[in-house]
Amino acid sequence: MYKEIYRIIKKYNKIVIARHKGVDPDAMCSQIGLRDSIRKSFPKKEVYAIGSAPQRFSYIGKLDKVDDFSNALLIVCDTPDLKRIDGANPKDFLYTIKIDHHPFIDDFGGLEYIVPSASSACELVMELILSTRLKCDSNIAKTLFTGLVSDSNRFLFPSSSSRTFGIVSKYLKKYPFDISSVYSNLYIRPLSEIRLKGYISTNMIVTDNGVGYIDITEDIQKKFGVDSAAAGNMVNDFNFINEILVWLTITEDANLGLIRISIRSRGPVINKIAEGHNGGGHKFASGAKVTTFEEAHELVKELDKACAEYIKDNKLGG
Repeated sequence: MYKEIYRIIKKYNKIVIARHKGVDPDAMCSQIGLRDSIRKSFPKKEVYAIGSAPQRFSYIGKLDKVDDFSNALLIVCDTPDLKRIDGANPKDFLYTIKIDHHPFIDDFGGLEYIVPSASSACELVMELILSTRLKCDSNIAKTLFTGLVSDSNRFLFPSSSSRTFGIVSKYLKKYPFDISSVYSNLYIRPLSEIRLKGYISTNMIVTDNGVGYIDITEDIQKKFGVDSAAAGNMVNDFNFINEILVWLTITEDANLGLIRISIRSRGPVINKIAEGHNGGGHKFASGAKVTTFEEAHELVKELDKACAEYIKDNKLGG
């Protein structure tokens, strides 16, 4: 499959690389790392990475602006569904390649390379480079490692396999870079976010079946001086609470007029529930978008039911 992807990349002189809306480090690092690798391998090609560019991820690199998609190849990273592609429509391109580690949702009409067991889209791009004549250097390696570390939550998720560690080992040997700076960029936070984390810890509601959740309204965001993206991304800070099986942040995004829900699990499968609320993702890490807190709380009830069934099936509790 990687050789087929390389063959298609080699064929096109103009290549546009996109990813999902509501960007996270894995999505942005996979597209920028792949863009820079293709540019290094084929200096005469026009290669662009597109989409919104949040200031908080400026350390990853700069995105490109391009209006003319004619005669171009589209590569979409880290995105399973058409509606979530940021800034591109496969219909506007001659051909499309999908590189993704989410469960399949939509066929983009071209080559679909999907490995749900992979830790991240960056892991797949790293393997693509290792398996073909695409070139790499320490800066590209650092970018891709950043996305992999973020999406695996520092290798804490079950998707971090022997293959993952093998790929990382090869990159560290061939393209050495400063690991400490990667973790600094990902995890150093302003005091305002740490204080919000304390608020979440104090005010999180926990159901009888082990669902922990909190509503982060626009007023709360203003009180602590954070934006909706920062608030929603805190979901990974609550991975190891003994009394909780599933946890989520319910964050109001006043600019877009919707409510973003980030969900994580230590057992119950959550992605199918998220799909029923304009979302989806992995079995144990998903998200959803709703328009009211009432619908968000309905989702909480569904997650609570899933936890109750999980507890029963696995004979947990007293």
